[in-house]
Amino acid sequence: MPTYVVLLGPPGAGKGTQAAILSRQLGLAHVSSGDLFRDNIQRETALGRQVKDILARGDLVSDDLAVAMVRDRLGWPDAQAGAVLDGFPRTPGQAEATERMLTERGGWVSAAFSIEVREETLIERIGGRWTCRANAHIYHEKYAPPKTPGVCDLDGSPLFQRDDQQPEVVRRRHQVYLRDTEPLLEFYRSQGRLTGIDGEQPIEQVTEALIAAIPTEKN
Repeated sequence: MPTYVVLLGPPGAGKGTQAAILSRQLGLAHVSSGDLFRDNIQRETALGRQVKDILARGDLVSDDLAVAMVRDRLGWPDAQAGAVLDGFPRTPGQAEATERMLTERGGWVSAAFSIEVREETLIERIGGRWTCRANAHIYHEKYAPPKTPGVCDLDGSPLFQRDDQQPEVVRRRHQVYLRDTEPLLEFYRSQGRLTGIDGEQPIEQVTEALIAAIPTEKN
């Protein structure tokens, strides 16, 4: 019987890192809606062309289209045992559609996790990131600084900070996350399937907490 786990959290909370670790340790597919959008656009699939046109207009991708992409991804061979859903679903409507989709596959969302990180920590994590212009190598002024400030160790190109990594933008993204995601958190909380995880712990401890909280049987 397939196992499905949902990871939620604000930008910079470490969802992607934990999803990748869990997928390896649990033998589940790592499914990220953002990755799916980019992959389908790059492969120029029918879904990808729809998403590209929507994003080009500056509109939001509809729940139906997002769910359709996830449905397609869960049909891949590596997802037969289940998946770690990274940042998906994003709305209660997507969550309800996901429940129906997984029921058709004989599975369910075993657990939903909210990785909780303070706003100031998020600003430190994201606001300290710098990227090289030549090959997009990533540095962090505190955790992984370059040998020479402002210069990439690998190719010597200048480092820059993306607009969405500016502290004021990080703060705004966090507030938008809290506003838009609370109804989704309540969806899983009301079903007794939401667990809060302290995302400020070391990566290994966050992983241990996540794995320990995943039930092995349906309640």
